[in-house]
Order: sequence, then structure tokens, then C-alpha cells
Amino acid sequence: MAKIIHTMIRVADEDRSTRFYKQAFDLDVADRFPFDGFTLVYLRNDECDIELELTINEGQEDAYSHGSGYGHIAVAVDDIEAEHARFEELGFDPTPVKSMDHNGNPLATFFFVTDPDGYKIEILKRQGRYR
Repeated sequence: MAKIIHTMIRVADEDRSTRFYKQAFDLDVADRFPFDGFTLVYLRNDECDIELELTINEGQEDAYSHGSGYGHIAVAVDDIEAEHARFEELGFDPTPVKSMDHNGNPLATFFFVTDPDGYKIEILKRQGRYR
């Protein structure tokens, strides 16, 4: 059986991105592999089953286009209101907390934040299928 081990995003500034993901989600650099022309950085914490891979391409001056296919990365937290307040204090400009039902049953309580490269991240209350 296959196991998802990481998802990759391209970022412009390694320090800025690793600082954001550390502050926002307590992700630490697990590995860093510099190559000619690019660097791969793997982020994780003890809660992670998968890693976030940052790819930093040397000489990339323009912002990356996310195209029409990219949606978001999602993370689960225990206390959605406390995390929302923390994100506000950090100046990350989170969207308002919203709840969504499906067929009259609670499905999700969530908000979004955007990383320094414009990637959307959904923060979900740890409940139901979102564990």
C-alpha cells in the first residue's frame, strides 16, 4: 500500500518560509539538501505523518504562479479560537473562523492563512474526520 510522505511547494526565500512555518505550525527543518541550482528543505514536527518540502530555485526572481489547480494545504489544531488569536497576534491576517455543515451535521470549523509565497493554508478544528 502507498503512503504519502511529503508535499512540495516552491518558495522564493528559504529563511522567510522556514521562519513562517516554524511560527505558524511549529515545523522544524528535518533535512536540508543543497544542489547546484536549487535546495530542498524538509519540514516536520512530532505531530506530522508527512513532511512539507520547500524547493528553493536559485535565480528565481519572479513570484511563482500557483495556476488554477492549487487549492490549499490543511492542518488540524485542538483549539481553533486560540490558534486564530495567535495568528492574529503574529500578524498573519487569518480569515474569520467559519463552520460548515453537511446534510445538517457539523463537518468543519476552520480559517485560512496565506504563507509568504501566497499559498493558502486551511487550519481546521481537530474533530470528526479532521484529526
